[in-house]
Amino acid sequence: MAGHTENEITIAAPVDLVWDMTNDVANWPQLFTEYASAEILSKEGNKTTFRLTMHPDENGKVWSWVSEREPDRAHLTVGARRVETGPFAYMNIHWRYEEVPAGTRMVWTQDFEMKPDAPVDDAWMTDNINKNSRIQMALIRDKIEKAATGHRPAPALAD
Repeated sequence: MAGHTENEITIAAPVDLVWDMTNDVANWPQLFTEYASAEILSKEGNKTTFRLTMHPDENGKVWSWVSEREPDRAHLTVGARRVETGPFAYMNIHWRYEEVPAGTRMVWTQDFEMKPDAPVDDAWMTDNINKNSRIQMALIRDKIEKAATGHRPAPALAD
């Protein structure tokens, strides 16, 4: 049995701002609370290879891995995968953006499978990813909406 998650949020901000902020991997530690650092290892065309390092977990362990991310601005999608899979047999992530009347809908889909010797199984990881995605998406929404207030035109003053 493989794991599959899909989480979404609507952000009251223009798609260009949501796209730019969420695809600026080098600044992810300012956007996501779980990442201590994001190191860009290489760029080849649209593909970025990078190392993410998390803050220490409750046991003091620091998790780190290398991923690839390839945005497709024309289709408002991003494909990503872990290169260093750690406890995962594989981890593929698909981000999708959609302009909606309330702003921008952002959808994260993750497909993965845990290795047989991983400390947790697919069901545990599915639950964990769902919980964490909701938390991170809400924080990202709040940060982008705050940034968007600086991008809105000032109301016209009455004479």
